[in-house]
Amino acid sequence: MKKNFTLAVFSLIIISSAKAQISYGVQAGVNIANWQGDALNSLNNVVDLTNGFISTKSRTGFNIGGYASIPLSEKISFEPGVMYSQKGYAMQGDLKIDALKFLGVNASAKVESHYIDVPLVLKAEVAKGLSIYAGPQISYLAKTNLHINTSVLGISLYNKKLDLTDNFNRVDLGLAGGVGYAFGNGLNIKAGYDYGLSKLDKNDNFKAYNRVVKVSLGYTF
Repeated sequence: MKKNFTLAVFSLIIISSAKAQISYGVQAGVNIANWQGDALNSLNNVVDLTNGFISTKSRTGFNIGGYASIPLSEKISFEPGVMYSQKGYAMQGDLKIDALKFLGVNASAKVESHYIDVPLVLKAEVAKGLSIYAGPQISYLAKTNLHINTSVLGISLYNKKLDLTDNFNRVDLGLAGGVGYAFGNGLNIKAGYDYGLSKLDKNDNFKAYNRVVKVSLGYTF
């Protein structure tokens, strides 16, 4: 039944796209990425006990790619895309001892993940220029690094990048949604949220999932 429904949906899209005026576009923007899950909740509880010595924060990255817009009706369109997207998680440590403040001792650890996202969203225009979109997203992990850095007086004493790609699942199935506004000259702006549904750790040692806020500027030809 599910298979038949999926086939029917894709058949409708193919038939509609054959008759429709397909347009294409490019976009680029900023990612504010984080992880969420049971393991991360426990870690944040431990961090709270450190009195600010350790803090967690989102990883800021970027996204860039292209998309197609296939009208299905006057107000609804199907928008598949292919995007390069940076995701991950970060922790920062700061030695908060007054007598040693002048040394500026701190350490950081960042998980830097590089994904190829394939969003398959439906977009509905709710007012002139204003639209909402939502749908499934398939993400493929190209590489994940753990970047560790320790510094004193702003001078890096230890700087190491470790390849952790083999410890992570390559495919992340998720949902993507958001709002957008298209100007009359082809420019558009989008603000969206990616909600990962697949566990990141291949070995099931911890439960964590990708969460990403995206803001991007695009142009439809």
